[in-house]
Amino acid sequence: MDATGKARRVWDQAAPRYDRQIAFLERHWFTGGREWLGERATGRILDVGVGTGRNLPHYRADATVTGIDLSPEMLAVARRSAQRPVDLREGDATRLPFPDGSFDTVVCALSLCAIPDPRAAIGEARRVLVPGGRLLLLDHIGSSRPPVRAAQWLLERVTIRAAGEHFTRRQLPLVRAAGFEIVEVERLKAGTIERVYARRS
Repeated sequence: MDATGKARRVWDQAAPRYDRQIAFLERHWFTGGREWLGERATGRILDVGVGTGRNLPHYRADATVTGIDLSPEMLAVARRSAQRPVDLREGDATRLPFPDGSFDTVVCALSLCAIPDPRAAIGEARRVLVPGGRLLLLDHIGSSRPPVRAAQWLLERVTIRAAGEHFTRRQLPLVRAAGFEIVEVERLKAGTIERVYARRS
């Protein structure tokens, strides 16, 4: 089974319990991250790795939202829980099924850590954005503190094999390399959480 197929299987299996498991981490580790994304997302929004739809309540009422995820089971949870109109589709972040310049904002929250090819996913996000469009990222990354980063590296020895999940990746250099203009960056929780707001030039 290839990396994409493995990721789909892992997240399909996780879907029924995902919201319960992530709630604690969102209160204590990713605190305020989804609100931060929602405050900056405007217009036609593409939520990449939409999962169970935990970003959806934070988007503005006048936004048009499309969500894409590799896992049909995660999408099924999102469809049941969505409290707003949203177009939810199964698909791969590295091969987005949308024309160039389709969106004003692309959001990716807690997903690039597990996408097998984050460089390709960021390139696709750029392609589907209009000129001047916004890329908004929230993810856990390698800590700025060496002892914490060492512990993350050890944890990865298990999580990469089990679920394809990385703890020492950092997306900001990939965003810069893709030609985005960096507007705002926040690094929190011993440097393990990063929020990125970039603009397509």
